[in-house]
Amino acid sequence: MQVQIHQIYVSPGHNYFGHHGQPAGENPIVPVDRVTCRAGRGLEGDRFFDYKPDYKGQVTFFAWEVYEAIKRELNVPELSAGAFRRNVLVSGMDLAALIGRTFRLGGVDFEGTAEAKPCYWMEQAVAPGAEAWLRGQGGLRAKILSDGVLVPGPVRCAVLEPRLNPAAAG
Repeated sequence: MQVQIHQIYVSPGHNYFGHHGQPAGENPIVPVDRVTCRAGRGLEGDRFFDYKPDYKGQVTFFAWEVYEAIKRELNVPELSAGAFRRNVLVSGMDLAALIGRTFRLGGVDFEGTAEAKPCYWMEQAVAPGAEAWLRGQGGLRAKILSDGVLVPGPVRCAVLEPRLNPAAAG
């Protein structure tokens, strides 16, 4: 299927992750015109690059449709897509359906691992009510399975065979 990558972001450091009970960090979220994906490692230049072996959130995806809807629903028309601190904003993909599946986007293979659940920081970063509004549509965490480059624009997306979970095979 044809999908659209609208924007790509990386950040050199964490603002919310690991900051519970402390003020949010001040690391910028940086829009980029391309990002290099490294299998098993993450996105070059991002805070989760080489974070830890086999990390389930080497990259995060967020639905452009959800971004547009939350701006309307919470009356924040000037909200930047970077406020969510997700890496790749896409349209035309059912992100929730990719949990537990492998997929190829723009020639790079990924494994959807979990919802990128919204946290209480969304109340501050987006608007009051954002955490509850985003439940079930916070995006997708994924592992990177092959090296490649993503760029904004139209790309092909294909769902591949589901990977066998070694724990379930046991």
